Parts: sequence; C-alpha cells; structure tokens
Amino acid sequence: MTPPTIILRHRRENLKKCSLRGLELRTDLRFFTYPLVSWPDLTHYLLLEVGAPPLTEQDAHRGIFIIDATWRLAALMRRQCPPIQSRSLPTHFRTAYPRRQTGCLDPDQGLASVEALFLSHLLLRRKTDGLLDHYHWKNEFK
Repeated sequence: MTPPTIILRHRRENLKKCSLRGLELRTDLRFFTYPLVSWPDLTHYLLLEVGAPPLTEQDAHRGIFIIDATWRLAALMRRQCPPIQSRSLPTHFRTAYPRRQTGCLDPDQGLASVEALFLSHLLLRRKTDGLLDHYHWKNEFK
C-alpha cells in the first residue's frame, strides 16, 4: 500500500481560487495547514518541485508531498521544510490555470497544485478518479 499524498496548504491560501478545493475528504490525501506546530513524518516522501530530478515509476513506493501556496509563500514554506528529496514532473506539460501572479520563472511550467497532483498520481499509477472533478480548467488541461 502506498502512503497517502500529503498536501501542505498555506493558511492564507484563497480557498475560492484553490485548485485542490473539494478534495479534502479523500482518504488517499492528507491536508495540513501551514504554519505547522509539528511536521508530519516525511521520511518516505518526495517533494514535487520544479527543477528537481524527474519523477519515475521507480518512485512508486514513495509518498508525494505537495506545497500548496502562492510562489512567494511556497518558497518560504520550502525553506522551513525538513530535509526531503525532490522530484519534478515532465516539463512538456503546461498549466491550464490562468496565472495572474509573478514569482514563477516559467509560468507555463509551474502547474496548478491539482494538475501536479493528477500528473504525479498518473505517472506513479495511482488512482486519479475524481481528482479533476472540481477543477474549473480540467477540459483545457487534459
């Protein structure tokens, strides 16, 4: 059995715009709110991060850790994160989310959190049913 995906969402994340909204009750996902009093055990997890080595099927036994915040806040959260190995998603995927913020060096490569979640589960052959159901731009992303 694979570990659940851990999602660390910043407390100031605008839930009306959050791409992960509606997934909070799934049993294969665990949501935590930043800042944390204590971090979950990330020993067997991989952080999804732009610029890291690519995620492969050999990582299937590991859990996925996603930071869900604006680019600026995500960078702060990353610096406070315990040591963890990182993986990236293939760079040929482009976001459908209409970005209006700065901070990402390549806005098309920076995926919405739900897009990153979907692709990581797809690549690792995990359940993807329902992950995009609440995503407004799901038809444009597929």
